[in-house]
Amino acid sequence: MTASLLTESQRDCLQEIANVAMGQSADHLARLLDVFVVLSIPRVSLLTPNDIAMLLQSLQAEQSGEQQLSGVCQGFIGGGIAGEALLIFNGTDYRDLATLLRYDANAEASARNELLMDTTNVLGGACLHSLATQLDTHFSLGPPILLGEHLDLTKTLKERELNWQNALVIEINYTIEDHKVNCDLLLVISENCIGGLLQKLDYLID
Repeated sequence: MTASLLTESQRDCLQEIANVAMGQSADHLARLLDVFVVLSIPRVSLLTPNDIAMLLQSLQAEQSGEQQLSGVCQGFIGGGIAGEALLIFNGTDYRDLATLLRYDANAEASARNELLMDTTNVLGGACLHSLATQLDTHFSLGPPILLGEHLDLTKTLKERELNWQNALVIEINYTIEDHKVNCDLLLVISENCIGGLLQKLDYLID
């Protein structure tokens, strides 16, 4: 599979849909936490598992000291489209995030894991709901799964059994202003499910 399978019109349409979904999910988070959320321009790419690992390694390189990435994965399926949403916490002070979500900032690891799960449900769920609505479909979401907290996330992903060689990846960055909270949402749609998405995009374009 090559990037040529995604036409310029399809890429532009998908980026615009992702932009709307990103804005709505950020607004949801901002209202919930009473904060201002800074957004990036969503990036649409066709990547291999190694490409994704390199992307995560580049995020890891931005960390200071011994801090590692933390990540949560949540599967989604509907309307001939299936994939995984990876929420990668990068440069996040979990005590700061816990305070915003009204958790005990000094809670044990199990409570911190719940904090990551809750953030994924709020941010990833809102983004996926908006995407599905714009594509005139419905996504069923699987339970969020912790990939790693203060672990080598790239190694964790490499050890997972992946049944695809290429994937369409939408990358969105969220940063909470005046707080040490930063995360990247990667929506990963494997190659055997890209066709269903392209059909939806073509319908919108026409």
